[in-house]
Amino acid sequence: MRLDAEALARVRARIVAHVLFSMRTALEAVEHNKLRASLTSLGILFGVASVIAMLAIGKGAEAEILAQMRLLGSNNVMITPLVEQKEGPAKEEDQKEVKKYTPGLTYADAKAIAGVVPSVEVTSAEVVLNSSITREGHRRSGKLVGVDTSYFRLTNLELGNGEWFTPLQVERGLPVAIIGHGVRSRFFTTDNPIGRAIKVGETWLTVVGVLADRRVSRETAQRLGIRDANMDVYIPVHTMLLRYRNRAQLTQRDIELAARPGQFVTADSSESEEQRQERTNRNQLDRIIVRVADSRMVPGVASVLQRMLVRRHNGVIDFEITVPELLLRQEERTKTIFNVVLGAIASISLVVGGIGIMNIMLASVLERIREIGVRRAVGATQHDILFQFLSEAVLISVAGGLAGILVGTGLSSGIEKVAGIKTIVSYLSVVIAFGVSLSVGLAFGIVPAYRAARQDPVVCLRYE
Repeated sequence: MRLDAEALARVRARIVAHVLFSMRTALEAVEHNKLRASLTSLGILFGVASVIAMLAIGKGAEAEILAQMRLLGSNNVMITPLVEQKEGPAKEEDQKEVKKYTPGLTYADAKAIAGVVPSVEVTSAEVVLNSSITREGHRRSGKLVGVDTSYFRLTNLELGNGEWFTPLQVERGLPVAIIGHGVRSRFFTTDNPIGRAIKVGETWLTVVGVLADRRVSRETAQRLGIRDANMDVYIPVHTMLLRYRNRAQLTQRDIELAARPGQFVTADSSESEEQRQERTNRNQLDRIIVRVADSRMVPGVASVLQRMLVRRHNGVIDFEITVPELLLRQEERTKTIFNVVLGAIASISLVVGGIGIMNIMLASVLERIREIGVRRAVGATQHDILFQFLSEAVLISVAGGLAGILVGTGLSSGIEKVAGIKTIVSYLSVVIAFGVSLSVGLAFGIVPAYRAARQDPVVCLRYE
């Protein structure tokens, strides 16, 4: 047993010495032709840099998709009001079309969905109102949002301080509020907001909770159709309908406003588009969020909701159903196609770089015929010559690969800053890039090395 261990150690030492000698010889050969070796490794450099950038973009896209899924909530279906879509066969202009009555998107729709559709886990209503926030002489415009108790869980909003709404507060429409982190920073700079009062519109609200800070860029918020929760004030949905505005009911104030002169003027230069939409909006709710129990049932539930709401709205399509998961998956597929194209370009660069290594090594064999003959004459075997030239090819390829890793990392950072595409360079991508460069050196260096090892030593010594 001891003899076997000693024999194995001798074999291992011989292999290590042989590899070190081959690498030293290859390094000396590369040093004699630095410019040629540097130009040869450029193809590997660009190929590896492309691989690093491709994997970084793919990793960044994956992280971005997961972050967006957390913002929108997994297994969610969004229902939003929509301007009525006219659909059907063409009619003559003199025929009068009977316009059907529709109640719009209502809180009763949200309750009906939760009670009728079996695969629906929970629904949450949302009402958004432009208002002003006032405290201690400071005023700022902001969004007042009426929500259910399940809203924060469906949209993955975390509580930084205080408590969530209780079912009793939502049911009775009590004047309580959960404020965003930005509202807390601007109106409660030194005070603890829990239990303090804040005036929103014409109503005083008691703060019962503060949301944790959630940083979302403006571009991401616009693309996903979400708001900056940091500057929102959340109240129970019944508080919104009882104490602020219920668009499903006609109030005395609405009648008085409609009776004023000039109310039917079509254009008002001082009115913004957002204000005009809020004035003309007759939907009780601005959004219904539906959580589906099983992700596989999301498309089917969306189809059922479409038919159900069409019947409830008297055949009028005044709503839009959006499945965020499907939209994000489509975006993910688009980015995957982009990564495949970039990977194909990187593969072409690596193949071109490998062909360059093979070409240079074949030329190097012809230049060093006499050196091969001398080495064979002093006792070098075919395996020694094979390892020498193969080590040289691998050395050139690996040097280009290491430089490509640095260039690819810088390229990924530049893409993120210039193009605004999130990139993440992982350790796995670096290992893959190094392995690719090593494999290219081995694959394209074996033919020149084999040709050098097969040279006749007598012919080599006579070569001029």
